[in-house]
Amino acid sequence: MEHFTIFGNPVEHSKSPQMHNAGFSHLNFDSIYDKTQLEDGTTIKQVFLDNHLQGANITVPHKEFAFSNADEVRGLASKIGAVNTYINENGKVIAYNTDAPGFMKAIEEFKEIKKAILLGAGGTAKAIAVAFSEAGIETTVINRSENRLDFFKELGCTTTTWDNFSCEKYDLVVNSTSAGLKDDNYPTPLPMLENILKNSKYAIDCIYGKITPFLQKAKEYNIPCKDGEDMLLYQGVLAFELFTNTKADKYLIEAMRKGLKQ
Repeated sequence: MEHFTIFGNPVEHSKSPQMHNAGFSHLNFDSIYDKTQLEDGTTIKQVFLDNHLQGANITVPHKEFAFSNADEVRGLASKIGAVNTYINENGKVIAYNTDAPGFMKAIEEFKEIKKAILLGAGGTAKAIAVAFSEAGIETTVINRSENRLDFFKELGCTTTTWDNFSCEKYDLVVNSTSAGLKDDNYPTPLPMLENILKNSKYAIDCIYGKITPFLQKAKEYNIPCKDGEDMLLYQGVLAFELFTNTKADKYLIEAMRKGLKQ
């Protein structure tokens, strides 16, 4: 039996195991996918190899540690500097980022996105910013402090801190922070968030499975919005294809979606 896991801290809320196990069951793969609470992200490669894992997903706050610890990084991940998928290739740890294409698939229903604002500057934000850059979407990144914005400046994004933010009009506002995951916090000070939402057409939160304060506020302004379930699904499908060396059809995707909703 092949063994897969998701590394994170926290990780108890993750629905990735039920999604991937539903996929394995659908294809009759003799595999199991579970959760691994990892305190120290710098140990991720060693823990991955010591547990004889065939593959893994990585969630907050370990995506950048996973990038720097991999033996080889492939695809867009090398530009992003953060990974969410590990593959064991004959004892070598190969890393990918499926967050970026998974996110772009998740926002297809919002149609014409030409200008976006990203709240937060972590690993997920990096993936989305690179995806936006590849798609020619003008992107502003706002973060509490200046110290994580260099990556986005080099990518060509407009960057700003809370202190010097000047609101414009946006097609999409994205919460890539963990605000609302385990608390009732907003990703920015409330007056600033309300101003952004008033000037945005659509909103998406990368957190899934709950109406966060961010999404609740978007609903109050009657802005079409969604949580991160579709992003989780589509990045998961892409990771699953890497885990199993298969191409997902609509029946496998539906099986994984059902697993996600269990």
